[in-house]
Amino acid sequence: MTTAVRTRVVRPHLARDTWHVLVRELKPVLRDPFSLIFSLLQPLVFLGLFGPLLVAQSGGDLAGTLQWFVPGVLVMIVLFGTGATGSNLQYEMMTGSHERTLVAPLSRSSLLVGRALKEIAPIVVQGLAIVAIALPFGYRADAFGLLLGLALLAVFGVGLGALSYALALATKEHEWLFWGVQQSLIFPLLILSGVMLPLDGGPAWMRAVASVNPVRHVVEAMRAQLTGDLGATAVLWGWLAATALAVVGLAVGVRAIRRSS
Repeated sequence: MTTAVRTRVVRPHLARDTWHVLVRELKPVLRDPFSLIFSLLQPLVFLGLFGPLLVAQSGGDLAGTLQWFVPGVLVMIVLFGTGATGSNLQYEMMTGSHERTLVAPLSRSSLLVGRALKEIAPIVVQGLAIVAIALPFGYRADAFGLLLGLALLAVFGVGLGALSYALALATKEHEWLFWGVQQSLIFPLLILSGVMLPLDGGPAWMRAVASVNPVRHVVEAMRAQLTGDLGATAVLWGWLAATALAVVGLAVGVRAIRRSS
């Protein structure tokens, strides 16, 4: 008598597979939260060293300067943090781990979307930590505006993280090329966003370039939201810029992961 062996075929499912990838990516962060703490070092240096220079230059008080500077620091966290996450994927490609996930019964798109969504958790934790650190020095944030601001940073971070993963897939094992392109893009975007210094007094060409910089619009939206000015035009432009970046980033990243081998 022959006993038939039934084999269960697991078919790819985008939502389910994205959740599995998201959980897989979050586990190392939960096991070793030191990486989250360490990533706060750079923003704290800017707050501690650059903040007093802004106070001296503006002639205002510390609390007023923080109202202008802290929202930009929150965007800076996302810019430096999610912009470098592609290096993790690049490490997986060099060690062979990424190739094993490609042959797993998972949707190719979920491998990118799940990784990109993982960036939301560090953004929220780090954002709340920076605000909490600034509170004793006179900084105040509108509660609802802060929630909307964190949501805006999450959307912005998903798009930027997806583009970082796409860059890692394009550069493959060439780690130097990944960092060269990443650094060449991040710093101009940062300087032309008005995070560190107001751009109103800059040359006309710089203001023109800054006007099409999506990071600039996100920074202005954060400043308006955290002060409670939720009806400002800057808020609308910031959300449009972050959403457009998320759509483009996910589209480019999904296309890159589908073509990877």
